[in-house]
Amino acid sequence: MKNQRDNKRFWEKVSGLYGLFMKCSGRLYNDICEQIRPHLNREMTVLELACGTGQLSIPLSCRVRLWEATDFSNHMIAEAKKNGGSSRLHFSVQDATCLPYGSETFDAVVIGNALHIMPEPQLALEEIHRILKPDGHLFAPTFVQGNSVGFRVRMALMGLVGFRTFHKWSASALAEYVSGFGFQITEQTQLGASLTPLCCLCAEKSHG
Repeated sequence: MKNQRDNKRFWEKVSGLYGLFMKCSGRLYNDICEQIRPHLNREMTVLELACGTGQLSIPLSCRVRLWEATDFSNHMIAEAKKNGGSSRLHFSVQDATCLPYGSETFDAVVIGNALHIMPEPQLALEEIHRILKPDGHLFAPTFVQGNSVGFRVRMALMGLVGFRTFHKWSASALAEYVSGFGFQITEQTQLGASLTPLCCLCAEKSHG
């Protein structure tokens, strides 16, 4: 519980600068959008968890019927609302580990770069499985562990300002972890440079 409170406090504190920081990762987020976009269509209802200030929500929501973008930080959602919105895009504050939606409600769930910084990602994956329709899609682009000196230096510097990574997965370990919660991995694409290695994971809700 303390980890969760401290984690939320950190993201509330940095929310005002988060959008500026993410601009440095603009190319990477464009690449993530390119991986997800072909799977979307106008009939879909999508839930996004840990949406931040809308880096994925805003460019992708125009492709679907409804995009519900959520984050546990009030400040992040306030910043996201400043960045854009439409009749298809709705922002709200929600806890990814305890969602208010009914079972089998959404055609797809997006959780971008969040599983590794959650103290208890298993709770989020259980909720995602619950609210997805049969054969629903999960898109979970996630930063993974790098081997370069630059990566280690970057993570050490981020740690100095309070950023914490609770889970240090390789791409294969991430896929194995997610599949253990009732998902079949359909795509696993490596993105990012050596400083920001990312596994763009796509999966489907398994039967049974």
